Amino acid sequence: MKKTSLILLLVGGLFVVACNKKGGSGSANLKNQKDSASYALGVLYGKNLKRNGADTIFDIAILQKAFGAVLKGDSVTMADQQASMLVDAYAKKQQDAKFETNKGKGEKFLADNKSKAGVKTTASGLQYSVMKEGTGPKPAATDTVSVYYKGTTIDGKEFDSNIGQPSPISFPLNGVIPGWTEGVQLMSEGSKYKFFIPYALGYGERGSPPTIEPFSMLVFEVELVKVKKGN
Repeated sequence: MKKTSLILLLVGGLFVVACNKKGGSGSANLKNQKDSASYALGVLYGKNLKRNGADTIFDIAILQKAFGAVLKGDSVTMADQQASMLVDAYAKKQQDAKFETNKGKGEKFLADNKSKAGVKTTASGLQYSVMKEGTGPKPAATDTVSVYYKGTTIDGKEFDSNIGQPSPISFPLNGVIPGWTEGVQLMSEGSKYKFFIPYALGYGERGSPPTIEPFSMLVFEVELVKVKKGN
């Protein structure tokens, strides 16, 4: 994460937020290079920071008023330390609410999914379905496996994949997330399974920023190509 020299609101150490003006024509009367550079800076920061949801978290008009006052050298009614504490506390509250939503969506998905045809649920809560059953050996947690895989969020957004690569990826099975360690042990060499992994068996309450948010339930399609005994 890069700090900017002009606009920075650090939210719980997790993401940068700030706000660009809502409404307006989106154009400006640019008379010289300084005007153009100033407008360009606003465009870049506005688009980047809007993606972090700042326009839905903060009051834009009040933020603009304080921002303008500071740049013009006017007096403000809040010390830096107090401002930092207020922003951190408020934004953390908003972020926690979002993550609780992730948790709820995952739990609902799993509750609905477990009754679908072909879906099985283990004692840990891991769900899976068999896409193709192989005939080779099954790995132990201490073995090394070679796989092709694709990972998506519950809304179908792909965040990782090695499908289409010339060779599978290999790794010790006990060195990955718990849902993988448990699930791949169910597979025979040559199998292809689909796993529905609760957040507790995935990246947990912290997630894996910036790709995977906290409390995210994940879906993986895994093809087990090869099992090698031992790490």
